[in-house]
Amino acid sequence: MFDYKLLAALGAVVEQGGFERAAQMLGLSQSAVSQRIKLLETRVGQPVLVRSTPPAPTELGRRLLNHVQQVRLLEGELSELLPSLDEGGLPDRLRIALSADSLATWWAPALADFCAAQALLLDLLLEDQDVGLKRMRAGEVAACLCAVERPVAGARSLPLGRMRYRALASPAFIARHFPDGVTPRRLAQAPAIVFGPDDRLQHRYLAALGQEGGFLHHLCPSSEGFVRLIENGIGWGLVPEIQVREACAAGRLRELLTDRPIDVPLYWHYWRNGGSLLATLTGHLQRRAGEWLLPD
Repeated sequence: MFDYKLLAALGAVVEQGGFERAAQMLGLSQSAVSQRIKLLETRVGQPVLVRSTPPAPTELGRRLLNHVQQVRLLEGELSELLPSLDEGGLPDRLRIALSADSLATWWAPALADFCAAQALLLDLLLEDQDVGLKRMRAGEVAACLCAVERPVAGARSLPLGRMRYRALASPAFIARHFPDGVTPRRLAQAPAIVFGPDDRLQHRYLAALGQEGGFLHHLCPSSEGFVRLIENGIGWGLVPEIQVREACAAGRLRELLTDRPIDVPLYWHYWRNGGSLLATLTGHLQRRAGEWLLPD
């Protein structure tokens, strides 16, 4: 049988990004957490952590973390049926990976009533929509919202809809870089805004216009900051349509190539054995996402 105190220590170290913060979360000393990890490795006969900065799970560590995530969800379900066994009396908490664009637009209004009704706490991890699934593969989250359809082993994926992006810039930026009009070639030569190293949306957009290869770009790992940079003429970028309707209507932003949007499909990934709370959340998202996303 597993010693779940040891597995909880592993989960805390990975989730908190280090032994010190894991110790604070568990209410233990740092040496006690380290001893629990060493004892777990002794019992399984191999390392469960790579001692990097931050610590990363080994392949076996990822499988153990997946197990811990599902056990937590199932224990939460049992505590509702057997409240006398619930020692902490704390609200349910779900750890979910999603993109900054979803968080900045439709996620909060879609989840507000559900969190209130279920007394649910969210632990959100921001990852680009193209790579967020790696958090589930590492066993760090119970669910993930990303642009990849194929689920990891032990999980299911559900299409929620498409988020439409438009290539936008400020009037001043357009006047400065495209005095004779916007063309794909000139667009590839103007500085762009990219969310981060994993963000390939601008690359795909330019490639669809026949402009392959690298291009000048700023990096801005903030959805709101991304829009602010564009509004102030620092670069052009692809922004969710639902995020900038007011700015476009007011003339602060203009579309560079008329009616040339790019759509990103969004898939909800969740563990098959995630318990009733995760299943109920999945059904809620399936019903509500269409209020903001385009049909898949």
